[in-house]
Amino acid sequence: MRIFSTWKLPDHVLSNLEDNGFDVVQNDTGDLLSHVSLRERCTGFDGIISLLNDRIDRGIMEQNSELKIVANVAVGYDNIDVQYAPEIDITVTNTPDILTAATADLTMALFLSVVRLTVAGDRFMRERKFTGWRPDLFVGMDLQGAVIGIFGMGKIGRAVAQRMNSFGCKILYHNRHRINRENESGAEYVSFEDLLTRSDAIIVLSPLTPETRNRFGNDEFEKMKDRAVLINVGRGPIVSEAALVKALKSGKLSGAGMDVYEKEPIVNEQLYGLENVVLLPHIGSAGKKTREDMFALAAENVIAVLSGKSPLTPVK
Repeated sequence: MRIFSTWKLPDHVLSNLEDNGFDVVQNDTGDLLSHVSLRERCTGFDGIISLLNDRIDRGIMEQNSELKIVANVAVGYDNIDVQYAPEIDITVTNTPDILTAATADLTMALFLSVVRLTVAGDRFMRERKFTGWRPDLFVGMDLQGAVIGIFGMGKIGRAVAQRMNSFGCKILYHNRHRINRENESGAEYVSFEDLLTRSDAIIVLSPLTPETRNRFGNDEFEKMKDRAVLINVGRGPIVSEAALVKALKSGKLSGAGMDVYEKEPIVNEQLYGLENVVLLPHIGSAGKKTREDMFALAAENVIAVLSGKSPLTPVK
C-alpha cells in the first residue's frame, strides 16, 4: 500500500511505516505544497498524511480511488472535507492531546509578551533608547487579580487556565457546552456577553466552526472593556482582523497577540505597523518532541486503518 506525506517525516516515523510494509512517498523539498502541486503529486495513494494548510477536498479524495485514510498532523481539521470523506469510506484522523502542553505554554508566552510589553521593550533597547529607569516606562497589566476570559475551554483551554491560576488571575470561560465542574480548573462558566464585558484579556482557543467564524468583530470589540487585550491562538478566521485593527488604532484595545491569521499566510498589512501587537508565525505546537509525536501519531493512525483496525484518534 502507498502512503503520501505532504511533509518530510521524522526518520523514525518513516522507518515505522516502511517496517509495516508501506511504500511511502513524501514531499521532502522543505517547501509547503500549493494546492496545484498537491493535486499533481498526490494520485493513487491508500493513505495521506497531511498538514493543516493542505486542502484535502473532494477532488483530492476522488483522484485517489483506493484512499482509506487522511491523517491530519494537527488538532483542527477544517482543511479537510470531513462531510464528504465518510460518504466514500475515508477515515479522517487528527492529533489531539499531544500538543496541549506545548500550545498552552506558547499561549502563555504570547499573553505575557503582550500584557508586559516585552517585545516593545526589547525593540526599545535595541534602538538604544534606554537612558535609565523611569516609573512610566513600559507599564503593563498586573496579573494578580486580573480577569482572564478563555473562549474555547477544550484541553488546551483548561491547560491555559491551570497556568493562569499560578498568577492569581480570575478565570472566566465560554464554551459551546459547559465542561464538567471538576475540570473547570477554578474557572467560572459565563455567557459570551459576560465574557466580553468582564474580561481584562480574552484568549481565543476555540476550533473554527460555522458558529465561531468571525465571532470577534466590531460589535464584540465595542463590548469589551476599555484597554482590554485579545490573544488568538485558536484559528485565524475567528477574529476579524479589520475590526481588530480598528479597535487597536482607536485605543479601545490596548494590545493583541496573534499566532494565527484570518487569511493565513496573508496577514492584514496594517497589523505589521502597530506596535501594540505581537505577531507569531503559527508556532503554537512547535516543541521539537511535540511535533515529532504528532507525526508519529498520524502514522500510527495510518497503520491501524490500513491494517483493518480502528483508528487511534478519529475525527468525530
